[in-house]
Amino acid sequence: MRLVTASEMKEMDGMAIRDLGIPGAVLMENAGRAATRVFLEHFRPKAGARVLVVCGRGNNGGDGYVMARYLQGAGLRPSVVILCPEEKIEGDALTHLRVIRRLDFDIQIAPGPEPWLPVRKALESYDYVLDGILGTGLNSPVREYYAAVIDDLNASGRPITAIDIPSGLNAETGQVMGTAVRARLTVTFGFPKVGQVIYPGAALVGRLVRVDIGIPEAVSGRVPATRFLAGPQYFRDLLGEEREDTHKGHRGHLLVLAGSTGKTGAATLACLGALRAGAGLVTLGVPETLNPVLEGNLIEAMTVPLPDTGDGHLAARARDQVLELLEGKTALAVGPGLSTHPETVRLVREVVSACPLPMVIDADGLNALAEAPGILEGLGAEAALTPHPGEMGRLTGTSAAQVQENRVGTAVDFANRTGCHLVLKGARTLIASPRGRIYVNPTGNPLLSSGGSGDVLTGLMGGFLARRAPTLEAALAAVYLHGLAADLLAERMGRAGVLASELLGVIPGLMKDLHRGEHPLTGTSLQEDLVTPL
Repeated sequence: MRLVTASEMKEMDGMAIRDLGIPGAVLMENAGRAATRVFLEHFRPKAGARVLVVCGRGNNGGDGYVMARYLQGAGLRPSVVILCPEEKIEGDALTHLRVIRRLDFDIQIAPGPEPWLPVRKALESYDYVLDGILGTGLNSPVREYYAAVIDDLNASGRPITAIDIPSGLNAETGQVMGTAVRARLTVTFGFPKVGQVIYPGAALVGRLVRVDIGIPEAVSGRVPATRFLAGPQYFRDLLGEEREDTHKGHRGHLLVLAGSTGKTGAATLACLGALRAGAGLVTLGVPETLNPVLEGNLIEAMTVPLPDTGDGHLAARARDQVLELLEGKTALAVGPGLSTHPETVRLVREVVSACPLPMVIDADGLNALAEAPGILEGLGAEAALTPHPGEMGRLTGTSAAQVQENRVGTAVDFANRTGCHLVLKGARTLIASPRGRIYVNPTGNPLLSSGGSGDVLTGLMGGFLARRAPTLEAALAAVYLHGLAADLLAERMGRAGVLASELLGVIPGLMKDLHRGEHPLTGTSLQEDLVTPL
């Protein structure tokens, strides 16, 4: 599913109005009518229920005026409160305000704290609240009066429906601009906005429903699509059953460089993840002093003891042997549990620089490259990096907090600059391609915030790369399946105490279900994971 920025949606609106001659007031009418339908279907309010429609000065308020009219027609009792002087309302919003004026609506003008006070005191008398205060164009913090109104609405306990977007939420970054409405339902127009499906914004929209407001595809298609909600449609063919005469050589051969003293579990999980993704063969290059341990842990994968430092860390002199091991392989996974021993860092840099294969780099593999930007920028589009926010901060010379403030922008800029694919892990993991596209992954939950889950993801991605999947497709499949496995286990076992290794056992069944077009949690045909289309 396509996602848009606020500026892209504004451009589509403008082209529909300017180039096709569709009046803006008609688009507003369509938006308000469709949003009312969603509201009624979602809440199923009783006849005579009271609805407070809180409107700002812009088009978001105009949508609210239209909704008020349709709610009254449905037998409800809407009251409209306008948070600015009436003379400041203009354009299409003014057109629809004049309509409800002629219909003798209950309209209150509350441009400041004093006229708002009686509304605030009466909040408990309303059954529902519609938020039409601020729209998708917000790019500065909400302050003073509007901030106080939003806080009052949140404190009221009334179920809030956000018109297009919760007021105070940045439509592009998902950040809260000072304060923001906490909606039970958000009806968004045209296409869902990026900030509605990434955190913290995703926690504020409630149920997110998108509605068509009458912008033809001939218009929307003229605005290049660069942001998407990830889903099986982007990788389903990768999950199909093999031919009857398939053998392990057809499924590819992954070389994994992982593990160090105290971190043999990371290497084990990565190898098993690759096998669960369907790789035909997996070979683990491991510090020679740890080989007995890992050879005993891994029944289905092969191990190769490599020169180490004497204390369980890969040594730089293993370089030539690793490069020989790459011959005949189809992909490389490097990083889980490697450590940042200086010898290992040197080895990683030299191997990654010389590797001609598709590769996934994670954990200490990323740490080894953080201070080697020249290597990063030479990896190319067949490489995928999988940092968490802390590792991303090291790769970009910033901090985890700065990364989290603008995850989308950080991911897009990094992929464009380095030419690599990037998987920025976290709640709603992002997958960015060097072609400027970015995908928001809708699956996953806090089960993935436990040790070892990232190693499973690295293995899954490496396994798909070994099977010769394009890098973007491999990343999308691995991230989506990884999160979906956590969702399935959370439903079965709860959100605490589940082991990363338990993700592995459900992967094959999920792949089968997704390839058949079935939803693994409901057994029904696949629906959108986050956004309900009307």
